[in-house]
Amino acid sequence: TNLAVGLAQEGAKVGLLDANIYGPSVPQMMGLLEARPGSSENKKMVPVKKFGVEVNSIGFMLRPDQALVWRGPMVTSALKQLVFDTLWGDLDYLVVDAPPGTGDIHLTLAQAIPITSVLVVSTPQKVATSDARKALAMFKMKGLEKPILGLIENMSYAKMQNGEKSFPFGRGGGEKLAEEFGSKVLAKIPLDPSFTEAGDAGRPSVLSLAKPMKEMVQKVAQALSIQNIQSK
Repeated sequence: TNLAVGLAQEGAKVGLLDANIYGPSVPQMMGLLEARPGSSENKKMVPVKKFGVEVNSIGFMLRPDQALVWRGPMVTSALKQLVFDTLWGDLDYLVVDAPPGTGDIHLTLAQAIPITSVLVVSTPQKVATSDARKALAMFKMKGLEKPILGLIENMSYAKMQNGEKSFPFGRGGGEKLAEEFGSKVLAKIPLDPSFTEAGDAGRPSVLSLAKPMKEMVQKVAQALSIQNIQSK
């Protein structure tokens, strides 16, 4: 949500797709719990717009307490509908929020949807980077290859009252993982209670000009620009 809203603040036309079918959190984090997508004359879904971002999520069609107990084919079908049956505008970026793992959703993203870049988010500790490693390995597999834009290390450190940094989840995990896959860490987001509160309140912290989030958005935009130039 911070990446999508931050890119929109920079003047880009941005869409945000919540691809976490089983646990959609984008409506909560964008302050859109009561929102519902519209419908066009040709029965396409019209995305909800907030903070300058076009948004669609399966969460808009569910009650907050409703659990989706779907097998893979239904999940795949729902994801394709969200992508292809949404009346997206003329976007510069479509940010896709994917769940952790390497299951049906990720296979669909890799095989059926024209993803141009993969941005991996992980906390520094081994138990988290081991999961991120599997995702990176998947997008390196033959037939599923997608360019790895880089990594974001979330909860990278905490600032103490004396100004020093502490590392409650260890340090260096993001760098080691990025080096292993010939990539790099684009940004390190600190462990900050205000970021949690902003997400719960449905107002991404980048709106309050939180410096780490603004820097993350700028680094990602720069990496995308370089990737686009290199691909031409």
